[in-house]
Amino acid sequence: MIAMRLSEVAAVVGGTLDRGAGESGPDPEPGSADPGDIVVSGAASVDSRQVPAGGLFVAIEGEHVDGHDYARAALEAGAVAVLASRPCGVPAVLVPDPVAALGLLARHVVDHLPATTVLALTGSQGKTGTKDYLAALLAPEGGTVATAGNFNNELGVPLTVLRADESTRFLVVEMGARGVGHIAHLCSVAPPRVAAVLNVGTAHVGEFGGRDRIAVAKGEIVEALPADGTAVLNAGDEYTATMGERTDAHVLTFGADGDVAWRGLRLDASGRPTFELGHRGRWVPVQLTQLGLHQVENAAAAAAMALAVGVGLDDVATRLGEVREMSRWRMEPHVRADGLLVVNDAYNANPESMSAAVHTLAHLGAARPGRSVAVLGEMRELGDADDEGHRSVGAAVAEAGVDVLVTVGGAAAAIAAGARSAGWQGEAIVTAGRDEALVWVRENVTSGDVVLVKASRGAALELIVEGILEGAAAR
Repeated sequence: MIAMRLSEVAAVVGGTLDRGAGESGPDPEPGSADPGDIVVSGAASVDSRQVPAGGLFVAIEGEHVDGHDYARAALEAGAVAVLASRPCGVPAVLVPDPVAALGLLARHVVDHLPATTVLALTGSQGKTGTKDYLAALLAPEGGTVATAGNFNNELGVPLTVLRADESTRFLVVEMGARGVGHIAHLCSVAPPRVAAVLNVGTAHVGEFGGRDRIAVAKGEIVEALPADGTAVLNAGDEYTATMGERTDAHVLTFGADGDVAWRGLRLDASGRPTFELGHRGRWVPVQLTQLGLHQVENAAAAAAMALAVGVGLDDVATRLGEVREMSRWRMEPHVRADGLLVVNDAYNANPESMSAAVHTLAHLGAARPGRSVAVLGEMRELGDADDEGHRSVGAAVAEAGVDVLVTVGGAAAAIAAGARSAGWQGEAIVTAGRDEALVWVRENVTSGDVVLVKASRGAALELIVEGILEGAAAR
């Protein structure tokens, strides 16, 4: 964060300075320094244990935890002040809504970093993977700050912005939405110069009320672009391909037939894609280290965004092949001591990403002596499309030819029903929950098998992964 006196912070967010006196703490010593002179030089955090030295603790009153109760602990951990809605016994800026104030502060920081280019991206799936690729492509060009994990909402976006300072050349911001107007708000906090819409799928369709409404919401990101900006759009997505009509910015497409394209795509025995990446008539070879065909689309989107800010095609290709570390629990391979391959993709799920994952599983299974085993849990927030969405994943299981399907939880049972309806003849085990599923897998998989574990985040199937990986010693 750029260094700011606390009085400046208060002025930017329309808050009131509080010296820290009151019931929650002792009065300041006579002659103590004016709290307005305190300099905030570190980033902001809503976790009192993770505030960087010189940072600002943001006290959020949640349903189960009230951040105001941890204000003093935050200062002991390194914070210099608090953004809060009521006095909490330490130097603070008091505002009616700390989250809204955080957004105002973030916008102020962006406006005072003229040498920083904001690149924003959204989509129903692939956001975090694309963000990880893009950050790796830009880092060698200069200081790069990117969204951590999936901090992509009205709280996460300003927290990301406030990690930037005068040394930041690129600010990569992932943006999510649960309704129309959400991304427009996030763009008011971090106005992009390059903005990408990866796809319009069925994630959160229950909250939006249909893919048309999702498209309206996702397209807000290109509407926020200046005329000299660049909209990066998926040429292969029917909803995304037409979004160029919603902006005066330059349009750069990606996809098999896009401005940034790929050809000669194949998977090696380990499920890692090799292909040629093309732009303006030039083609360069790329070998990714991540699993799955879906990674190609993510990599191409990131490539297009990097090309839009001047990174050369050769550098893009080389750097894509050097990316090793990605966000956790996304097609993350683990080899158990006995040789069993377990792919942890438990971070999130929707019908499209589930289908891509089971096809990757089938490819991995074909290269191993044992069976392909899909451990699939429920996909949440599908609304009226819940049963249809789960059944469509079952159809993908059948199409891919997965050997064994283990469903976890009541809603996921429709995956097995969908597979049977599609003519699948494999072995289906329908379980009530994680414990039952784990018992079956630990007792039945062998060292030559490959196991995929995937579900929506709330299902917490990473616990199954942990149990499987411990299973060799337990049997």
